[in-house]
Amino acid sequence: MTYLEIPGTTSEQGPFRIGLVVLPDCNLLSIAAALDPFRAANRRAGRGLYDWQVMSPEGGALRLTSGLEIATAPLPLQIEADLVILVAGFRLDTHATPSLRAWLRQLRARAIRYCGVDGGPWVLARAGLLDGHRATTHWEDLEAFANAFPEVTATPDRFVIDGPALTTGGAGPCLDLMLHLIRAQHGAALAGQVANALLYDPEDRPSPQRLVPQARLAALAPPVARAVAIMEATLEDPPAIPLIARQVGLSPRRLEMLFRQHLETGPGGFFLRLRLSEARRLALDTGLSVQDIAVRTGFSSPATLARAFRAAFGQSVSGLRKGRAGRDTQ
Repeated sequence: MTYLEIPGTTSEQGPFRIGLVVLPDCNLLSIAAALDPFRAANRRAGRGLYDWQVMSPEGGALRLTSGLEIATAPLPLQIEADLVILVAGFRLDTHATPSLRAWLRQLRARAIRYCGVDGGPWVLARAGLLDGHRATTHWEDLEAFANAFPEVTATPDRFVIDGPALTTGGAGPCLDLMLHLIRAQHGAALAGQVANALLYDPEDRPSPQRLVPQARLAALAPPVARAVAIMEATLEDPPAIPLIARQVGLSPRRLEMLFRQHLETGPGGFFLRLRLSEARRLALDTGLSVQDIAVRTGFSSPATLARAFRAAFGQSVSGLRKGRAGRDTQ
């Protein structure tokens, strides 16, 4: 589905009611991305198109990853809302409690739409609310998400709308999704005014997430952007740099010069960083062996990957995994 099938609100109908459920250890940026577009829409429209309440499972002051605290109301037994947005972050094993999952399930029973932001899709999936639906999460976690929830069709889009389920992986795509909702309900003019007020250039279509952000690619010379796109698509079987240069219509020397001008490194070094970044993601978010990770990222052997990995990150794959496991249990 491309556009939300939600009727526009009118003054007679009253404001569109949003319940924002925030879990501990989430980030402030995702909360702002979920709420500020609606605040700006009210201001630009000169009336209360949207109304919201910020809640958490226990209520009271909630500590975020930045150390800041926000005031929240406790979850009501039954919420009266048109959309519930769940923003989650770290330590989901601790925060996605059985009681929270049961509370979330009543949303489906009462035909209330629900949206997961950042770690929110994981909690919704654990509650069974994404079964049989398309959904997304942050690109670094997408493979682990797909493996953990085979009943969910995981996609790499910036945001996904499938029936009652809305999902997005982080703050930037969350802004896109909320602007999309405003556009669907109140038109492109108001959504454009909100985007301008936030100094944000939205991506309205659910486009794929990238290893290299689209905004960064757009600032590059077109041949460099095309070369980066080729690299992203060929991590498992990396072509030689002269072949990439030929595919974008440049000599290897000219491609080298443009890469150093725009990215401060040569194409070979940049390609290696992309492959190592993917290797690091696979090490953290999957149980793949070093040999399998080497195959997935175009290294000729586990030993070759191990040397490059240690040089880049200062530790081995196993060391990185042990450190991550320790942090997740804190």
